[in-house]
Amino acid sequence: MSSTRTQVRGEPLPRVPARYHRMINFFVCGVPIKTHHRVSNVLRTSGSSLGSVPTRTEESQFLRGDVNGRFGRFGGKFVPETLMSPLRDLEDVFNFVLSDREFQEELTTALREYVGRETPLYFAGRLTEHYKNISQTTGGGPQIYLKREDLSHCGSHKINNALGQAMIARRLGCKRVVAATGAGQHGVATAAACAKLSLECTVFMGTTDIEKQSSNVLSMKLLGAQVKSVEGRFKDASSEAIRNWVGNLETTYYLSGTVVGPHPSPLMVREFQSVIGKETRRQANQLWGGKPDVLLACVGSGSNALGLFHEFLGDEDVRLVGIEAAGLGLDSGKHSATLAVGDVGVYHGSMSYLLQDDQGQIVKPHSVGVGLEYPGVGPEISFLKETGRAEFYTATDQEAIQACMLLSRLEGIIPALEPSHALAFLDKLVPTLPDGAKVVVNCSGRGDKDLNTLIQRGVLSSLC
Repeated sequence: MSSTRTQVRGEPLPRVPARYHRMINFFVCGVPIKTHHRVSNVLRTSGSSLGSVPTRTEESQFLRGDVNGRFGRFGGKFVPETLMSPLRDLEDVFNFVLSDREFQEELTTALREYVGRETPLYFAGRLTEHYKNISQTTGGGPQIYLKREDLSHCGSHKINNALGQAMIARRLGCKRVVAATGAGQHGVATAAACAKLSLECTVFMGTTDIEKQSSNVLSMKLLGAQVKSVEGRFKDASSEAIRNWVGNLETTYYLSGTVVGPHPSPLMVREFQSVIGKETRRQANQLWGGKPDVLLACVGSGSNALGLFHEFLGDEDVRLVGIEAAGLGLDSGKHSATLAVGDVGVYHGSMSYLLQDDQGQIVKPHSVGVGLEYPGVGPEISFLKETGRAEFYTATDQEAIQACMLLSRLEGIIPALEPSHALAFLDKLVPTLPDGAKVVVNCSGRGDKDLNTLIQRGVLSSLC
């Protein structure tokens, strides 16, 4: 049986037997290039071109990624030649600003005075008592804390990264920023950052998401952004934003909102979001003189999860638990549980786990939390799954809605439906934990954006 191999400068695609893949002419970056390969059944034996997956005893040297943005076999730059130069320029500037005092001081000041950092690590006393009662524990039970990213400016963790990348765009001399958004939180954060830094902003958004997140669309427009509708959902908006960027490379910056795409985008987003975990470590030490026992976050493509997890990757006594969207159930075909049922492939410029059919075509994701509707995850998240450093589970639409209602009633905090998936998993997690265990849940966004969804599902009317 013959094999095929597509060469992209600096980054060979894996050798895949013809029976396992069907090339599709996908415009990943505005240039027709055959980039999407279903490779799940052949990567285990595909040789040195992919690198080897480290064992647990070796993983410490790989956890922060290599110089090419690879985490084991995941990540990389699977892009047209036209994008290699701007990506190298971006990488150079990113590496410089990491240690540039002027940049870091400006960012730190903006995070404090504009974003409102640091966000609280809040002890959810009534939620803790609720789980103590239903678990019928004779002791104190686990203690549940919320990392309150919902209190950040614009209502989610997205502003941390949007502000950092907008500052990079300004350094590169770009006058215009393009972005794609699903739930709208990244779009609002990008629009706000661009307004602050006097940058033109265009946000691409799927028609389905525009209908669901109308309040965020209005916020983006009020902040001065141009919102362009794209038929479909977040993945379609992402493709269109990348096309637009490629057509205007001299003047335009593509501001990625999550830890996917070609290197260095995943590392940049993770670095700017890692402030969440750094604060959590410091706050935990102040509150109880130690570290969390469990970190819990929802996983769409992975930015809020890595923001919390990354600081603790080397602390093997800290459990990292990510929760994907099971939608209507894993057997229904309507879910976004990439890590639970996906396979490895190349999409939007990097290698990671993806939702694919038997021919390697991308499967449309589904979740009541629109921000979780992406058919892949970031390369670092994929690596954490494969090495076993992090655990990944799922929660359904209905479980997330119930968790949203529970936190609202018990703590007076309305979470977005995305982090509600993580909150839903407390039902299964808490009974397995010892008394006194410290659990930190990343409350990555506030829920006012989801009120229309709850109304459409009859949740709010049933409470009246």
